[in-house]
Amino acid sequence: MTDQAPRPEGDIPGKPTAASRTTLSHIMTGSDTNLLGTVHGGVIMKLVDDAAGAVAGRHSGGPAVTASMDEMVFLEPVRVGDLVHVRAQVNWTGRSSMEVGVRVMAERWNESTPASQVGSAYLVFAAVDADGRPRRVPPVIPETERDNRRYQEAQIRRTHRLARRRAIKELREKRAADGIED
Repeated sequence: MTDQAPRPEGDIPGKPTAASRTTLSHIMTGSDTNLLGTVHGGVIMKLVDDAAGAVAGRHSGGPAVTASMDEMVFLEPVRVGDLVHVRAQVNWTGRSSMEVGVRVMAERWNESTPASQVGSAYLVFAAVDADGRPRRVPPVIPETERDNRRYQEAQIRRTHRLARRRAIKELREKRAADGIED
């Protein structure tokens, strides 16, 4: 279902998307608020990182560390008393890295109305060994058309991350060569 490159013989077998998908739920309390009385964005970001880290560790079969966070989007404020559900899954894998997509949903703790999306993010994790060195991860195997779309979109985001990193490095090298200090 994907255009994923074939892996060499004897390589780590792939894992389906559903194998590591998870949801972390948490009721927001007064200690989670900012000065405006809504839930602090940093609290939501911590939940996002926690859920994504669990998914990355489950998929890779061991420790994984956050390498970057892309496109953390806050769509609606979260309030005290909201039951927040953070849904995460591996969208794409490389040699030792994984992109994890996260959707943040919220609903009132005491109402039976459907949860609405309040945020989303993409994080990149690197699988590491006991010495903190990169280690191989299993390829992710998309199971649905939605998973396949997420895999393809993740490849585009990866291309953009690498191009941005390269462009910044080249700019800094040029400025240093021109004697411009930052």
